[in-house]
This record gives sequence, C-alpha cells and structure tokens, in this order.
Amino acid sequence: MTSQTICENLVAPGYNSATLLQESARLLHQVKDSPSPADARELILQNVWRICSEHSSPSAGAETHRIIRSRDCARALTSMLSERAEQRAGFSVAKALWNIATGWPRPDLQEGFYAEMIHLVLGLECRSPFHFLVDAGTFESSKGRDAAVARSSELDNLWAQVELRMAKIVDGMSDAAIARRSMRRAKVLATFGGSNTDWDDWKWQLAHIIDNIKNLARAVPLNAEEYANITAARAASVPFAITPYYASLFDADDTGDDRAIRAQVLPPADYVKAMAQRGDDIHDGCDFMREADTSPIDLVTRRYPAVVILKPYNTCPQLCVYCQRNWELKPAMAADALASDEKIDAAVEWIAEHPAIKEVLITGGDPLAMDDEHIGRLLEKITAIDSVDMIRIGTRVPVTLPMRITTKLAEMLGSFRKPGRRDIAIMTHVEHPYEITPDMVAAVDRIKKAGLSVYNQQVYTFYVSRRFETALLRMMLRRIGIDPYYTFAPKAKPETFDYRVPLARILQERKEEARLLPGLRRTDEPVFNVPGLGKNYLRAAQHHDVLAVMPDGARVYEFHPWEKNVSPRNTYVLTDTAILDYLRRLASIGEDPADYASIWYYF
Repeated sequence: MTSQTICENLVAPGYNSATLLQESARLLHQVKDSPSPADARELILQNVWRICSEHSSPSAGAETHRIIRSRDCARALTSMLSERAEQRAGFSVAKALWNIATGWPRPDLQEGFYAEMIHLVLGLECRSPFHFLVDAGTFESSKGRDAAVARSSELDNLWAQVELRMAKIVDGMSDAAIARRSMRRAKVLATFGGSNTDWDDWKWQLAHIIDNIKNLARAVPLNAEEYANITAARAASVPFAITPYYASLFDADDTGDDRAIRAQVLPPADYVKAMAQRGDDIHDGCDFMREADTSPIDLVTRRYPAVVILKPYNTCPQLCVYCQRNWELKPAMAADALASDEKIDAAVEWIAEHPAIKEVLITGGDPLAMDDEHIGRLLEKITAIDSVDMIRIGTRVPVTLPMRITTKLAEMLGSFRKPGRRDIAIMTHVEHPYEITPDMVAAVDRIKKAGLSVYNQQVYTFYVSRRFETALLRMMLRRIGIDPYYTFAPKAKPETFDYRVPLARILQERKEEARLLPGLRRTDEPVFNVPGLGKNYLRAAQHHDVLAVMPDGARVYEFHPWEKNVSPRNTYVLTDTAILDYLRRLASIGEDPADYASIWYYF
C-alpha cells in the first residue's frame, strides 16, 4: 500500500508493518538503533516535534490547515508516548513502534493499529488528504462589498452541499413515508383486529404491545437473521417489546431506510448472547453508570449537587435495545413496575430534606406510561417541596406512543408550571429523522400549547452516524418545537458494542456537520457519561486525553471528572471502538469512507 492508495481507499487491506515503516521513515529514524523502549520513546518524541516544527516553519510553505493538523497529531503522539499513558492504558505504543522498527515480531498488532499510526504520520508530515465541501473563493483576496458578495456566494455554495447531503436521508414527514406507514398501520391493525379509532387510543396500544415473535412476524417483515435473534432473545428471557404504532414505522422493503427504526428495538445476535450469559449477574454486570453506587435511597440517583434522578416507574411501553437501564427495567408495562407509595413518599421526603436539590428529573422507565392519576399525584408531591424549582420528565412516548400525549395530559402537566416559581420540561429521545411523523408532531404540539418546553437527547449510535443524518434531525426537531439538548456517546456496555461509534466520529460530526447549522439548531452538547460521576463534555480537549492505540486499533481515552477543579476525583479510562472497523462497517452499508477521511484527526 502506498500513500496514494491510503488516501484514495481508506479501508483497503494492506495496513501492515511494511507500509508503516515505509511511511514513517522520518518518525522512526534511528529508532532501530535504540537499546530499549525507553530510549526509543525519547527519540520518537524528539522526531515528532522536529517534524512538526519543520512543517510549521514559514519557509516550509505548508498550508495553514495542514500545519494545524500536524500540530494536533504531534500532541496526540506525545500523549500516547508518555510513561503515564502506558501505565493508564496498560499498553505501550512506544514499545510497539520500537519493535516494528527493529523487526521484532508483533503478531498481536492488527490492521487497525497500523492504520492509526500511518494516518498519524501522514497528518504529522502534512501529507494527509483533505476533502472540503467547497473550494475557497475570492473572499480573502477582496475588500468591502466585493468581499461580502464573494463570501455570500461561498456560503450559498456551502449550504447547497449541506442540502444535497441531507436530501439523501429519508425522513418520516415525506409523502412517500406517510403513505408507506399508512399501509403498514392497516397491516398492524389487521393483525390485532383493531379499528382506526382503536389506533388513536393509547390504552389500546398498550394492550397490544408486541412482545413475541409470532405477532411481530405477522405485523412487520423480518429477515431470517432478525427472526432468529428475536426467537433467541425470548428463549433466554431477554426483554423485547414494540408498540403497534412503532411497528407501523417499519418498511416492507430492504432499502435500509428504516435501519435506525429496526436497530432501536430488534436486538442483534451479540446483544442476545451477552444478555443471556449474564443470567442472575445482570444487575452487577450491566449497571454501567454505577447507579447502585450513587443511589442514597431507593428510586433516587444523585451525581450532581443540585439535581437528582427520581425513578418511580420501572418499565416502558417499548424497550430500546441499548437502554442504559436494561439491567433493571421490568418487561414492558409490567403490572408491578410502579413503586409503592411508601417508597415514593420516602424518596420525595429525602429530596425535601436536601434543599441543595433544586431540580428533579423524573425518569425510569417511562413515567408518562403511567396513568394520569398516578402522574398527577407524583407531581403534587414533588411540587410541594419548596426548594425544587424545576422538574424534568424523561419520556419517549412522543416517539413510541404519541397518542399517549392527550390534550388532558398535556394540560395537566402544564398546570404544575408556576412562572417565576417553577418550570416543567419534557425530555424526549428522538434518534432519527425517520421517527418524526405527523402523529409525533401533533403530540409535541399539544405539549407546547400547554406551555412546556421540549428537549431532545439523542444517542449517537452507528445507525444514526452517516454524514448529515443527525444534522437533518436537528433541523426537523426545531421545526416542530424541540430543542436539541444532548448528543450522547453510546455507553461502553459490552452487550451493546454493535451500537458504538468511535468518539472521533462524534467530534467530526460536531465540527463538520453540526457547526454548519444555524445556532438554535445545534444547541445540543456531545457528551460521554462517566460511570458514577456524570457527563464529560467531549468537544473541549481539556476534558480528555488520548492515551494509546491498542493492538486492534481501538484508542484508549482518559476522561477527566467534571469536578476536577472543584474537588479531587479519579479519572476514567475507556477503550473506544476502532476507526478502521467503523469505516469498513460504513462501507458495508454503501457509504464512501473517503467522505469520512478526516475522522483520523479528531482526538
């Protein structure tokens, strides 16, 4: 593989030691003569900054964007080559490079490792490719009105490229999608012997939740793999449930337009296998966020000084495969999911005894799956706490069961708002533009008319990570009155590995796609949830460090706790998913990896 091949085909086979040696002759200069990994480390570090300095010199004539990338690669390599990074990551990049330079066999090193090192070298030496959406115009060489006109033309061209890419993403508000869903709804209704009036009744929907393979296969088309996975899930008692409404969002063909819809609820084979193996260990093994360690009383989780999570209802109408709380949720709409009055009263009393708590996030489970009476009683208890001036309700029913948002429910929720004294907000979870339907739009409108704000929390999984897929989601959310709030990196739970993307892709999306949108369309913050501590903001480099590239190509990151300058806390080390594997997976669904070439240079 040559530099040209690497630049033209990012996922071509051929990432190996020979190619790395060829491309990194300057970086590994004289390293083969180093007597030890420690000596090699010092020499490589000297070479890193010598190369970076040479390319940043005015006499080198390198373009500014290449100089910046060279600096970023130098910083990443410097971090990886430190002794502390080796200790925290449990792997030595310096030793691996020394072994490669001296010809020492390293059978553990895979293509992903070589790919990362090669792209780091290409970036360091200002040889990596750039794929700009538009070419530079005459703006910088002009003045006054001529400059303004030139700049405006450049921006028109840039937005035209954004629109072109968004147009490739299918959304649920198109006429074609609405027509398809109408036919699917008729099929689902026929499966259960329901009428159009039944369809709009949320209690009818709950009474006909699809939780077995027989009914699902009658209602929606499944391929052999999906059928086998769901059959295995049910045999192993792995929870599975879909509302009739959400089943109507499935497509009958195999274009992949409903890929994100299916991924929400149809468990992949690795997930089923991992969950089945957990058995009775599920509570200890799947509690990634250490909620058991941050729960001072039943139903309450506290990670921050002024806000708590309250979980009164331990189930949902529909179960998301990658749910953070898959370890504790009961089967869909289980009869015993609602906590006892005694437990709820004790939790509310505990909150009242801690006046530092100003905000309560009611989640679960999905609290809006409760009936109106239980919701009203719960809110009465919380609003009676003088120190609480903000209540958030975490719910996915606008997406999975929009008919649950009745005018009566919306008005009841809105009645607990006391402007100047207390606010109520709805936190929902829309994953993909294909989930946005006229029914969902109407449900959100009922919430907004009741005076409530609505915010979205997206989980940035593989299935929503194509170019401009989430950008289109943001545009559509604001049109219907939902503010983008958080974009979550998927939890590093072993059973949901299929859903993960490299953190570099999230950073790339933020800089190259979200940044192009108007300000109120990109108000969401990309975050990684550190177990036991809380959210780490990804976009700021001072919140995390890259420690290593593992033999399989997975980067290792060290996340700083949010309170690092407030109180002493340990950092958290995470092994990411490999970029090369991610790009090859994108290629398998028809994406051009070259469109994602800059992913290697986000750290």
